[in-house]
Amino acid sequence: MQAVLNFPDLSPELFSISAFGIEFALRWYALAYIAGILIAWRMAVMAVRRPALWPDQSPPLRPDQLEDLITWIILGVIIGGRLGFVLFYQPEYYLFHPLEILKVWQGGMSFHGGLLGVVTAALVFARRHSAPLLSLADLIAHTVPPGLLLGRLANFFNAELWGRPSELPWAVIFPGAAAQDCANVAAGLCARHPSQLYEAALEGVLLGLLLLWLVYRRGAFHWPGRIMGVFLAGYGASRFIVEFFRQPDAQFVSAGNPLGLAWHVGGYGLTMGQILSVPMIAVGLWFALRARRAA
Repeated sequence: MQAVLNFPDLSPELFSISAFGIEFALRWYALAYIAGILIAWRMAVMAVRRPALWPDQSPPLRPDQLEDLITWIILGVIIGGRLGFVLFYQPEYYLFHPLEILKVWQGGMSFHGGLLGVVTAALVFARRHSAPLLSLADLIAHTVPPGLLLGRLANFFNAELWGRPSELPWAVIFPGAAAQDCANVAAGLCARHPSQLYEAALEGVLLGLLLLWLVYRRGAFHWPGRIMGVFLAGYGASRFIVEFFRQPDAQFVSAGNPLGLAWHVGGYGLTMGQILSVPMIAVGLWFALRARRAA
């Protein structure tokens, strides 16, 4: 197998500092989280400062309430993302190694779990502040794609979550023994789909532009639940498609299941990412259509 693209010479760390025998490093993934949260906060501030975007000229929150909301969302993302990874992907391992759950810095986060964490945080926050829940959900949803874009770019820079082997011209030779462990490549280097970039384009760029167009050109905030519904359905569809190109999770791969399908019958089935995305698509379409009928 021959690829035209070599993985760029990138370090997973932007910089590191050693002090008192301890090394502090800023990694791409941490930077993506920080930048994504800051961008989301500024987008939310900009939206609530424009009353004309909202039903009855009434944004769901005041600008000064957004800092408190961001705190709740950060907790929801971290706790939900970690618990989602534990429950959805490696429940048996963490059942016997429960203390490992706390080691978030070693990796292992689930977007679907993080989403459930954010939903829980938003429910609690809306109740505490008497905020309209659907409009609050719309506000949050339209700010998420930039963080998804940065997170997937960080995955690429970290040379992780790469795709299945490919001979396409844009396939990438990722470094590391795991990335080079390709069953059908007898000699030479193994190239793979840069599935992180596929997700960045679909979840971050395309979905983000669609949501901004709906908000600022079509006045979608006037129909509570519409933006949230489009986001859920759009992310679910994007993830479902990209799963065909992503390398399957190792715990699902076996001699009789080389595609790593979490559910399958006769060689056909769905990956865990697809299983988790189907309810997102269904719920998203329901909210989007419900908001349209209420218009």
